[in-house]
Parts: sequence; structure tokens; C-alpha cells
Amino acid sequence: MNHERIIGTAVPRKEGRDKVTGKALYVDDMLLPDMLYGATVRSQIPRGRIKKITFNPGIAWNEFVIVSAKDIPGKNCIALIGDDQPCLADEFVNHPEEPILLLAHADRHGLRKAVDAVSIEYDPRPAIFTMEESERRSEIVWGADNIFKTYRIEKGDVDTVWERADYIVEGEYSTGAQEQLYIENNGMIAAYDAQQGITVWGSLQCPYYVHKALMALCNLTAEKVRVVQMETGGAFGGKEDYPSMIAGHAALLAIKSGKPVKIVYDRAEDMAATTKRHPSRTRHRTAVSRDGKILGGEIEFTIDGGAYATLSSVVLSRGAIHAGGPYYWPNVRIRATALATNAPPHGAFRGFGAPQSIFAMERHMDRIAQVVGLSPVEIRRRNVLQPGQTTTTEQTVREPIDLGKLLDRALTLSEYHSKKERFAIENHDGIIKKGMGIAAFLHGAGFTGSGERYLSSVVGVEGCADGRVRILVSSTEFGQGTKTVLCQIAAEALSLRYEDVTIAQPDTTQVPNSGPTVASRTVMVVGKLVESAARGIQQTLTVSGMLGDSYSAEEFRAACRSHVAQHGPLRSWAKYEPPPDIFWDDQAYRGEAYAAYSWAVYVAEVAVDLATYSVSVSDFVALQEVGRVLHPVLAVGQIVGGVAQGIGFALYEKVIWQQGRMQNSQMTNYIMPTSSDLPPMRVFFEELGNVHGAFGAKGIGELPMDGPAPAILNAIEDALGVGFNSIPLLPEDIFEAITARSSASESDVASEVR
Repeated sequence: MNHERIIGTAVPRKEGRDKVTGKALYVDDMLLPDMLYGATVRSQIPRGRIKKITFNPGIAWNEFVIVSAKDIPGKNCIALIGDDQPCLADEFVNHPEEPILLLAHADRHGLRKAVDAVSIEYDPRPAIFTMEESERRSEIVWGADNIFKTYRIEKGDVDTVWERADYIVEGEYSTGAQEQLYIENNGMIAAYDAQQGITVWGSLQCPYYVHKALMALCNLTAEKVRVVQMETGGAFGGKEDYPSMIAGHAALLAIKSGKPVKIVYDRAEDMAATTKRHPSRTRHRTAVSRDGKILGGEIEFTIDGGAYATLSSVVLSRGAIHAGGPYYWPNVRIRATALATNAPPHGAFRGFGAPQSIFAMERHMDRIAQVVGLSPVEIRRRNVLQPGQTTTTEQTVREPIDLGKLLDRALTLSEYHSKKERFAIENHDGIIKKGMGIAAFLHGAGFTGSGERYLSSVVGVEGCADGRVRILVSSTEFGQGTKTVLCQIAAEALSLRYEDVTIAQPDTTQVPNSGPTVASRTVMVVGKLVESAARGIQQTLTVSGMLGDSYSAEEFRAACRSHVAQHGPLRSWAKYEPPPDIFWDDQAYRGEAYAAYSWAVYVAEVAVDLATYSVSVSDFVALQEVGRVLHPVLAVGQIVGGVAQGIGFALYEKVIWQQGRMQNSQMTNYIMPTSSDLPPMRVFFEELGNVHGAFGAKGIGELPMDGPAPAILNAIEDALGVGFNSIPLLPEDIFEAITARSSASESDVASEVR
């Protein structure tokens, strides 16, 4: 069997030609006969009771379809993990921009005027807007427990380490909200037929999440709900849970009107009303020995969930598990809490809690280094996890990872030591101060703990009548390369040409539930199932005698055509089975949190201009161990994109809140880095392989979001001698800190003179 390797090569993207030629259809390209356009009337206050709704008589309201909570045929909730978020507010509102009414009309341009013509009178109630307020005022404001979720991770005996410590190092670190800012705004089309049920087409990540939500909302059985993913222009987690809301709105309007309804948000509505990365606060108290070894510590990780729980529990979970970083903690206590505030709910964003807690851990490691009197490199080298040691959840590291070697390679590639020496001299003169910073981290691939066992994902591979093979999965493509890499896996498993493999459009009537396209699980978990299902096709053809043990691609296609002609559809299914050595205790929150981790060391070089107090990242080295690189170009693209978002998280992207409402919901005043703001990014890989992933692959999509922010802030401290523990770090923050330091120095001098 002569077969050219496909895994590890940069084959053309499956959807690439359609995208560059304009053939690809997005939801706003789709038109249905007699279609209406929908819009949402939203709350203008953060919290209160709806007293009265008035419709301005200047609008011909008889021409509009109007939907309120009373029109919902099923349960008024967005079914996800919990059912606390209503699809439409009925009596109370809990955040600005909360949906109250839906309008539809054939003229999409007249909808804005109609939305503005709806007046809502409220009885305002006290509201809370920060985690600190939520902690202090929970009983006063909410009258009930406002904690969405808590976790507690215990390892060893933390209470005894303090008396043995040579140093006790404390620190508090915070991160702000971040907008996903995908290129294509949220959009959905819904059509309803009394016999067939509801069909929605849209820009989304997780078809079966939307399917579940519509069943509950519309009171329909599974076979009467169909969800189809259109071409999706970016997501980054922002289209994991929120599409269920907009799909529900379009479906309710379609049911009441009897016509197809399209809802597409403009940028301002998309930014103001939809989910963002959870703001966070992390407190560290760490016991350290004289030689720089971590003896134990306490970590408090808190996130702002917004007004409803949505995905906060699972974001909190991943953040808590990653809070100890890639280090060995003999004793640790991690307390994690998700709190409610009167802001729009926060949700999924690439990294899913880990960027927040890893930012704190990596800034804290530099703080420990200062206290102990070691370099940032040495403090990490003395504490990184070794094979055979256990993580904070007592998961034994079975992979042959050598983080010391990874650290050395990253330092060499970045010229870390020589640059630090040179910058130390250069920084004496001039207004440009340069520095170097590092971050070491890990990221678990797949759902946390027993999540994959709960999902029980199913994948299909089909031999078609024309001899080609088609993959049947609900995993979605939104720019990251899902279609391409899964087709590579199937082609490699079957010794076929890449061109001989296609992948079905995600459509809940055509593909099985292979789980959501989140959590760095697609290649490792779904890809492994695709590999298994593909080998099932091969086995069927071999056992039937239509295919020999050794065959060419053409012989396979001929056998496939023959089998379909004689026996009908040729399909192989694979269902997730948990590995025998993976066990997670949901009650104790202990055990194998992830089947595999990806590991990384990032090095940032920065220049701080003391004339403008602006920071530029002038060089960036990203080195990661990801099991196996399946597609080199896509893999580098994932890292470069993640680093770019991480730079935005660190230095640019600040959400301005006022009374729970985002004030800068436009791309003119929500500042993100452009290509001219980004440094040369030098991306490198280590490949150790992974028995749990397709052809040795691990997750890669979320990993690069974790390391840039702490590496950059560590570099800024190296340049300025001033530490910053909150992001985004803007020029005005640097100005205030340096001014305060200068004032303190002048005061000290004055005191000495006196």
C-alpha cells in the first residue's frame, strides 16, 4: 500500500476556495420567500420590575409581529446548564440590554424606529456592578444567595505549611472583561411549519446546544427541531451559548407570524448585549522555602458571572484547575467562586477561565522570585511539574514532558539572557525602556473531569456511492480549520487522498451529536473518534472480501462503490469511551481533570515609551508541546491568532462599564490591536505524541490565549521596575504608577533634607 502522508502536511483548506471566491454563504446572505426581519426591545435599566409597556401611536403597529414572554409555547428559559436565564423578561429585568419584546416586519430598515417607539416604565431596584459589591451586599440587594457556583480543591495539609515557610508571599491580580469581536455578527433565520416543526439556520458553534434550547422553549420533540450551521465568520466562544438566545427569538417570531424570520445584530448591539470573557480576581498566599521551592498555598479565584449563570460554572471550573499553573504544589487549597452582578451574562471566550487564573499565577511567580532573590527563570525551573508528580487535583503526570528543557529552548530562541543584559545597560539612558518577560503554562484538552463521559459523543463516517468518504459530525468550522483537519484524519486512517474525503454540513437531522466545538476537544476527542469510525469502514470492506489488506486509493473507492451498490448505505459509528486510566471524582474535585495537557513557554520582549507611556511588544517567542502537529499552517495560525488576542487582553481591550452597560460598544472606541500593533511572532513546536488524540494530537486552540498577558506584564516590570497586577494595562495606568513612584521618591528626598 503506497500512501503519501497527509498528517503533518499543509493541505488546502476544505472551505478555502468558497471563502476566497465569495461562494460561501453566511446567514445574512440567505433569503427565504416572504421573509420578515426581527429586532429586540431591550431593558434600559440594570434591575427592576416592568410596570407598563406603551406603544407610540405614530407607528402602524398592526403591520408588526410582536412577541412577549406570554407568547412562549414552552418554558421561558434558555436551556443550557441551568434554566435561570429567561428568553424574554416577563416581570423583572436583571441587566441592561435584557430582551423584553420582539418585533418583526418585512422592512428591516423600519425596525429601529419601531424599537425606539416602545416605551417601558420600570420600578427600579438596587443593583450591583462589581464582584466586591456582590460579596458585600448580597443580602441587601438580592435577598438571596447570589453565588452561582463554588469549587474547593484540597491537596495535602495547607494549614501546617506556614510555620515551615521561610517566606510567605501574597498578591492580588485582576483581569477585565474582553469582547470576542468575531468578524461576523450574530445572526439567525427561523422557519416554522406546524407539521415539520422549527428549522433554524445560523452562525453558531454548537448545533445541539441550540437544538436543546429550542425543544424546551418551543415545546417541541427532538425530531421537530432542526438546526443547521451556516458558514460562520469567527466565534472564539462567543457563539457557544448566545446563539440559543437569538435562535429562540427568531423561532418565536416565526411561530407567531407563520413566516420565516431573520435576526442579524449590528455591531453595537452584538457588543453590548452578548457575552464576554468573565472579569476575574485572584488572591495568592504562598509558602516558599529559602531555596525557592513552593511548599503550599491558598488561591482564591473569583469571577463575575453577570446576571445569569449561563456557562459560569464550567468557566470557573477550568480556571480553578489551572490556577496552580504547571507547578508542583505539595499542599494547596483553591477556593473558586462565581458571583452574580447586574451586567449582561458573561460566557465562553477562548481559554475559558484559564487565561484569568494563569495570568495571576505567572505574575505571582515573578513576585515570588523577587522575594526569594532568584531570577524569574530559576524560580520556575525549581518548581515545574516533573513526570510522576501530581497536579493540584492529584493527577499524576504520565507524559514524558520536560518543562526545564522547554524553558531552555524558549530562552535560547528568544535570546532572553543576552537581551536582558543589553537592556539593563540601554535602559539607563533615553525614554524607551525595554524588558523581557516569560510565562510557563499548561492547558487541558477536552471537557473537564467527567464531561466527556457525560457527553458520550458520537461520530459517523460514510462510504458514498461515488466512492468518496464523508464525515458525519456536529463539530463546526468557524475559521479554525475543523473541516480540513478532520478530513486529514479520515484520509490518513483510510490511506486515501485528501480530495477523496468530504465532511457534511452540520445539520441536526443529518449528523450525530459529537459534542460542542469548544474546550480544545475537536482534534483530540472528535478526531480520535473520526479515526476509529474510518477504520470501521475499512474493516467492513475487508471482512466482506471487497478489499484486501493492502490496497490503493482507487481500489478502496471501487470497493466502496460496489458495497453501496450491493448492500446500501455504508456507515461506521464511533462513540466516546473513557480511557480506563482516566477517573474524576466530581464530589471531591480530584483526579484526572483532563486526558492530556498541552504545555508551553512564552517569551515577550517589550518597549515602553516614557513620552507616551505606551507599550509595544517588539518580539514574541511562542514554544508549545501539542502532541502532534496535524497541519503546520493551521497550527501556526492558531498560535499567532491566540497571541494577538492575548496582546489585546493585556494592553488594549478595555470594556467601559456604566451601571452595568457597556459604553464603548463600537469598533471605534473598543480598541483592539491591529496588524501594525503586533510584533514578529516566532512560533515553535515540540511533539511528544498523545495516546488519547488522533495520530498523537492534543488540543491547540485555547492554549495560546493563556500565556501572552503575563509574559508581557512580566516584561513591563523588567523594563520599568514597577509591577502591575491588573489588565488591561493602558498608558494612563503606567503614567499614574510612575508619577506616584516619582512623587514618593521626591517625598523621601524632602524628608531626608529636612
